[in-house]
Amino acid sequence: MSFDYSRPKLKDAELIDLYKAMLKSRMIEEKMLILLRQGKISKWFSGMGQEAISAGVALALDSDEYILPMHRNLAVFTSRKIPLNRLFSQWQGKENGFTKGRDRSFHFGTREFHIVGMISHLGPQLGVANGIALGSLLKKEQKVTAVFTGEGATSEGDFHEALNVASVWNLPVIFCVENNGYGLSTPSSEQFNCENIADKGVGYGMESHIIDGNNIVAVYTKVRELAISLRANPRPVLLEFKTFRMRGHEEASGTKYVPKELLEKWAMKDPLENFQAFLRDNHILSETNEVVIKKEFTHEISDNLALVFSEQEIESTLELELNDVFQPFDLEVIAPSEENSNIRLVDAISKGLYQSMERFDKMVIMGQDIAEYGGVFKITEGFLEAFGRDRVRNTPICESSIIEAAYGLSVSGIKSIVELQFGDFVSSGFNPVVNLLAKSHYRWGQAADIVMRMPCGAGVGAGPFHSQTNEAWFTKTPGLKVVYPAFPVDAKGLLCAAVEDPNPVMFFEHKQLYRSVYQDVPDSYYTIPLGKAALVQKGEDVTVISYGAGVHWAINTLEKLDIKADLIDLRTLLPLDEESIYASVVKTGKVIILQEDSVFGGIGSDISALIMENCFEHLDAPVMRVAAPHMPIPFAKNLEALYLPNKKFESKIQELIAY
Repeated sequence: MSFDYSRPKLKDAELIDLYKAMLKSRMIEEKMLILLRQGKISKWFSGMGQEAISAGVALALDSDEYILPMHRNLAVFTSRKIPLNRLFSQWQGKENGFTKGRDRSFHFGTREFHIVGMISHLGPQLGVANGIALGSLLKKEQKVTAVFTGEGATSEGDFHEALNVASVWNLPVIFCVENNGYGLSTPSSEQFNCENIADKGVGYGMESHIIDGNNIVAVYTKVRELAISLRANPRPVLLEFKTFRMRGHEEASGTKYVPKELLEKWAMKDPLENFQAFLRDNHILSETNEVVIKKEFTHEISDNLALVFSEQEIESTLELELNDVFQPFDLEVIAPSEENSNIRLVDAISKGLYQSMERFDKMVIMGQDIAEYGGVFKITEGFLEAFGRDRVRNTPICESSIIEAAYGLSVSGIKSIVELQFGDFVSSGFNPVVNLLAKSHYRWGQAADIVMRMPCGAGVGAGPFHSQTNEAWFTKTPGLKVVYPAFPVDAKGLLCAAVEDPNPVMFFEHKQLYRSVYQDVPDSYYTIPLGKAALVQKGEDVTVISYGAGVHWAINTLEKLDIKADLIDLRTLLPLDEESIYASVVKTGKVIILQEDSVFGGIGSDISALIMENCFEHLDAPVMRVAAPHMPIPFAKNLEALYLPNKKFESKIQELIAY
């Protein structure tokens, strides 16, 4: 097979570097396949036949520019000169790997080598690349970001969202699509109905190119040319690399679904063998040099494997594992000023945001209609004039990609706030919240320094799509902090604390409380620690536990019935202030938990179980839960009243008192 290796301005040494990058990857793979058969590694996703793409892209970029590879891009990792013993330790789940045994193969990142490893859901890493590129622009750095995906993943919505955002924001991202013909066993003809993936770039107003992915010179020179151009003139580019996967999706799956003649055709196009022949024929690579290079790599691979085989199996304790779910953080508790203003909850949130934007002068807030319009609840009104368009960013309607971009900003060291227009809409970005943000620090030590603002709740006649209070979706997910204030003073202080915290925080804001609840709120910036409940009222009769709108329902009912209760406003659902709960239960002996969320699967169930497990001997009655029925939230006012549990609370607390 003859390739056109015309080499504009490439020196012999550069050609040898390209060859060595492919060769090293190939030789490591060949060794890994032997170890796989010996049961010394658990899985392998082969990139044989695709090395030219990984090597060419990695070498075309500067070493401090981020690359987001997939599991067939070994040459990206080796070209970034990651020590082989660390890579091998990662693949065997050893201590010296990048994830402390918590994730496998190429599911890791490393800030040291400017790599963010693959996300199994594939599409999200495209949006992450957008965030990293945005971070480069905001920091006035002339850098590009390259992100890999396969042709199968171009069917995902995240692909389309990411390309659209990159184009709208002119982000310097090189989207590298390796079209190797099959998504596992599904051929491209069953993935999309266009001739070339590159054709999709037109729809996003984006430059696109088709490159022979088996021609290392074509890959390297084109990507290098584009990288130079994008640094000077930021914009996204879509690259389709035509190539082929010569082995199974992973080794166990095999290639029986691939026609024999197709495998034979692409075997003739092997990127390494063809380039090696070219170098020999043009007297650039002598037989002696070839032997020396291969011998050097053989020793490097063997020596580093020996180091890994001598490593002890990873040891840990449950305490160590739990301590790594979140990035350690000690909040600086900032006391409020004596000066205050009587304002609404919506105003308190707005002021907390504003002062946080002043305190963290690189922080970005993103969301739909938040700039000129000020957001649908007018919380960011005036922010655009105060902080500029770079930091107050209107977004397209694409929750998933914006949450992913926020994570990319975090990788770049920039805090961000994502405003969901309604908390219900987080379902369109659920995957990156629970699978990316929540697991990031535990997996590879990367904080997700993001606050997700979640306007939520019923009582405003907004119907099933705009009234949910869906905190239980996230209290179940390790790695997220969940905050749900009921009062303006708490809302401001907790929001400021959430912004300070480098971990991902879901910040719930009840819409019905926005303009109905007033308080004297300190004018200055201050913080309230997460994980500390507030004792709103004290009493001996019963313990009432609630949060959000439920706290106000409880206050009204307790006053009406003249019940002397400990009323606990949780304020933070995760971390949960169990100590305050248990202390009150021991004192009163009776507990009722009030939540707006539906009864089945809500946080009240877990609190009830915790009380039963830890305070059973102190209870004088069964723990009672009052919550919404297990049904969607209706629109009509009288139907919504049937749904909300506030009226039921009155009869249930009397029943508990009389028990």
